[in-house]
Amino acid sequence: MKLAIINKSKHPLPKYETSLSAGVDLRANLDTPVILEPLERALVKTGLFIALPEGYEAQVRPRSGLAYKNGVTVLNAPGTIDADYRGEIGVILVNLSNENFTINDGERIAQLVVARYEQAEFLEVDELNETSRGAGGFGSTGVK
Repeated sequence: MKLAIINKSKHPLPKYETSLSAGVDLRANLDTPVILEPLERALVKTGLFIALPEGYEAQVRPRSGLAYKNGVTVLNAPGTIDADYRGEIGVILVNLSNENFTINDGERIAQLVVARYEQAEFLEVDELNETSRGAGGFGSTGVK
């Protein structure tokens, strides 16, 4: 698939790092570093604008290394970019660690995964079909 993109950042276009990668890294596009204090959040711009085809979305997901090493993650993960959105891609980062974290220009801050989707037609009914799980809630599929 070909994806139209405008790059107003100071960085190269996103690219897949391996032939089997599902996502591309998004980089911070900053004039000055952003310091995230513990439990603080910030909207970090990327300088990227995309036009997704109908039937596709882009998901903004955390980078596992950033989360594991620094406790910094995407707050609304996964963030969804709809096919009709044409604004700049921004990433809402939150610092869940006990130490300040500095985001520098060009730092890899999130991943972008393009995915196909379908819109559902909701049909109101009086009852649902039965399953072995039924109405079991969180953790109901685990072995005891």
